[in-house]
Amino acid sequence: MEGMSERAYAAHSGLSRGAVQKARKNGRLVLFADGSINAAASDARRGAMTDPDQQMRSRSGGEGMISGPGETASYIKARTLLTVYSAQDKQIAVQKKKGVLVDRARAETLVFRLARQERDTWVTWPTRVAATMAAQLSAEMEKASGVPVTIETAILQRVLETHVREQLDALADLRVSLA
Repeated sequence: MEGMSERAYAAHSGLSRGAVQKARKNGRLVLFADGSINAAASDARRGAMTDPDQQMRSRSGGEGMISGPGETASYIKARTLLTVYSAQDKQIAVQKKKGVLVDRARAETLVFRLARQERDTWVTWPTRVAATMAAQLSAEMEKASGVPVTIETAILQRVLETHVREQLDALADLRVSLA
């Protein structure tokens, strides 16, 4: 026998016998004519054909997630991240279907539209109610004093508009944050 047996090569390389058999089957080992393993040539071929992270995990029992300084993250770490992102993406899709999540741009547009409608309603309010309020106030003052009193609708409307605009200006500083 020129080279090593599978058991001897497993002890030499720090791999299990099953891993040596798998490497033999996949062509990662160099064999002599008698079927024994050429250790030096097999080590070199396995080093060239095997992912460095996978080699390190097989030697350290899978504890190392990064193969060494300056090298990229391991395949397992990348797969884990991909799985996490995929799960998060599916969770977001489910929440959208349930109606828990809404489109931010659409929500901002709806809030803006609602605020605009509210403002427009308040701006036109003094015009709508000034005549009624003037008549009610005149009637109440006449009842209380016994003297006929006339409140000008235009004056009451201007006063109401002034106060409504002040209130709307104060509300204009409010900002909706959907963050």
